[in-house]
Amino acid sequence: MDFALSEEQQAIFDMAAAFGAEHIAPFARQWETDGTIPKDLWPKLAALGFGGLYVSEESGGAGLTRLDATLVFEALSMACPSVAAFLSIHNMCAKMIDTFGSDAMKARYLPAALTMETVFSYCLTEPGSGSDAAALKTRAAHSDENYVLNGTKAFISGGGYSDAYIAMVRTGEDGPRGISAIIIDDGTPGLSFGGLEDKMGWRSQPTRQVQFDDCVVPAANLLGIEGDGFRYAMAGLDGGRLNIAACSLGAAQSALTATLSYMGERKAFGKPIDQFQALQFRLADMEIEMEAARVMLRQAAWKLDQGAPDATKHCAMAKKFVTEAGSRVADQCLQLHGGYGYLSDYGIEKIVRDLRVHQILEGTNEIMRLIVSRQMLAARGS
Repeated sequence: MDFALSEEQQAIFDMAAAFGAEHIAPFARQWETDGTIPKDLWPKLAALGFGGLYVSEESGGAGLTRLDATLVFEALSMACPSVAAFLSIHNMCAKMIDTFGSDAMKARYLPAALTMETVFSYCLTEPGSGSDAAALKTRAAHSDENYVLNGTKAFISGGGYSDAYIAMVRTGEDGPRGISAIIIDDGTPGLSFGGLEDKMGWRSQPTRQVQFDDCVVPAANLLGIEGDGFRYAMAGLDGGRLNIAACSLGAAQSALTATLSYMGERKAFGKPIDQFQALQFRLADMEIEMEAARVMLRQAAWKLDQGAPDATKHCAMAKKFVTEAGSRVADQCLQLHGGYGYLSDYGIEKIVRDLRVHQILEGTNEIMRLIVSRQMLAARGS
């Protein structure tokens, strides 16, 4: 059992961290104020292979493992978790096309996805279906050589910003077996967007409702097999949960590193505050929690790469534990900064706000507990 990163893995992490420090961190606060991420950032990330992290090498992607990918998102989130999480969404879409798309679809969409000339968003959640994703109502009626889409998707990162959307839509019966995946290009007649959501965090990501009103899409835009869309959606969730956990880990580490520096400079009662034992205990508790989170995340990623039968359970456990640990650490870092932590200048309050949503998306942490407990009960009965 070897817990060390390989030289290649360390190089991947270092490359992503260096890119984030130069091209993301200095601008993250301004992008948050602007409510958008400059599109010229994405081709720069794609030049490093980050537009298709786990797209196969045969298709032109980087062909990285899920563990390798968590290192990228952890490192980029040290600069800005909002930017890193958006990149994760695009990569999930690219992987779906590579895994389930026809050769013709791959030829149409993957080259531009890999260079990030085409940025993808993912549309699953609806106003009336979040955790109960199989209850989605958006319908795609087959008509001649087209599908006609009607319905609304909610909380879509990149709504009105991205170049293409993978939407889960109902093509058949109620329940999961009636759901298919379809690609909709930006500018398609009948595709429109709601107003910009005013969010607590992830404010640099434009988030809107995505609306389909008699939106006509060629039948060739069906991803994979009709009726298999829900299976495709579920297949991507384990990796997505690892990625969002990695985003919490990286951002919390950034907050902890900044707090260590601040405590060495800030003086109270005649000495630096890092000399007070009570505050040293807090630092130790945060370091312990971060290391536990890091080991749990990487073990879950390893299990997913190995195809272990309990990989889904471990991904759920890691997502729940790491996202909550990240938020606890960020909140403690804000407290240790005192009033300065509440100011945007220090960057800690942004991390606190950005990380809160990680306990909600990619399956709420309540659903993570449900996955774990059901697998425990199933194992007991076997």
